[in-house]
Amino acid sequence: MLISFSTYQLIFYIWIGIAVCIFFLLLKIAAPYGRHASSKWGPQVDNHYGWLLMELPALAVMIVFFIKNLPKENLSILLMIGLFCLHYFNRTFIFPFRLHTRGKKMPLLIMLSGIFFNLANTFLLGYYFTNFATYNISWLTDIRFIAGVFLFFLGLWINWKSDNILIHLRKPTETDYKIPGGWLFTFISCPNMLGELIEWAGFAILCWNMPAVAFFIWSSANLIPRAMAHHRWYKTKFNNYPSDRKAILPYLF
Repeated sequence: MLISFSTYQLIFYIWIGIAVCIFFLLLKIAAPYGRHASSKWGPQVDNHYGWLLMELPALAVMIVFFIKNLPKENLSILLMIGLFCLHYFNRTFIFPFRLHTRGKKMPLLIMLSGIFFNLANTFLLGYYFTNFATYNISWLTDIRFIAGVFLFFLGLWINWKSDNILIHLRKPTETDYKIPGGWLFTFISCPNMLGELIEWAGFAILCWNMPAVAFFIWSSANLIPRAMAHHRWYKTKFNNYPSDRKAILPYLF
């Protein structure tokens, strides 16, 4: 059954409202995985496979929409879907298995909530691309598309380079945390998260549509509180943590 655009808009605004609520909730309660992991949140799953199963639905659902869109031969939409899949291919099949977190687990609840988040956001994007989008070939030379692509790859580079630095802080057999330093870590605790925010801001600009904006808002609702929680954790864990370092935005917070 097709969803009318007015119904789609209603779903969009409700989804944005939920993101705002989640943002304020996460400012008070750090999501219990990674360095904030806690067994109090119920059954646990292996960290590596938890990441894979959490991120895979986004990639799989978008590929389905890619196949559905292919007969339309809309190059703009195909490129947008391709950029989305590039991010999630890394997050699904590469990033989890580069982590030096042998033996660590995440709550099943976190994995399931991540699956729901990815399914909802990817459905909103994919449904818009296949039912409401009206891009034509001239969109590829629009300043919004060009600027958005630049920001997307800038954010992707910052995210990947930051992840690489964090991963190599410890040997494969080590599980303890260390203070990252150098590069953007000189200014902020979480440049990996800043990079992802820049990436999805770029995606929202190059797509210039409602679900891409929703994706950016949801990413912000998750990543900003998480970066602030990481920053507090670092300051509590290490007495020598740089006092002038901010959480996610240099010189601000």
